[in-house]
Amino acid sequence: MTDPAAAKDAARKAAFARRKAAHAAADGTGSALLSGVLAGYRGVPLAGFLPIRTEIDPLPAMAEAAAHGPVGVPVISGAGQPLLFSRWTPDGPLRDGPFGARVPVVDDFFEPEILIVPLVAFDRHGGRLGYGGGFYDRTLERLRARRATLAIGFAYDAQEADSLPLEPTDQTLDLIVTERRVLTAGR
Repeated sequence: MTDPAAAKDAARKAAFARRKAAHAAADGTGSALLSGVLAGYRGVPLAGFLPIRTEIDPLPAMAEAAAHGPVGVPVISGAGQPLLFSRWTPDGPLRDGPFGARVPVVDDFFEPEILIVPLVAFDRHGGRLGYGGGFYDRTLERLRARRATLAIGFAYDAQEADSLPLEPTDQTLDLIVTERRVLTAGR
């Protein structure tokens, strides 16, 4: 029997390599399709992310959305805890947060109804492989218990995997948006 942790580690390693190559080849227009998807949800509170390392950049789409309603970014409150989301503005001051991510200087927390989720790998069924901390899984579970919450995975097309070593606690994505396609999970 395969060790689930080892299988996830191997899948992450392969996905990081694909993401690094895609990032190096990117032309900076990767968020155009994401902007189009978000245009259908004007004014709905949403949270994106400030990209780190070789993550695809959602900031242009987030800036457009911020002109119509609240946009937040994740704030890690502690190990094993769900994420909190603090209001973000395109020109707002930021400070260093955990794991190299930047967060707003002033905390102004709210609960989003749409999450733009970073990832290491995805599959067509909405499976998502993250960094391994479980932050988005706990967060989506909490938010979905309270209200309908749309989870949009945002990644480079090259981050797609045929299958992923998922566990019952892994939360699925509803949509996956890449620089080339918009996929509805399971279709």
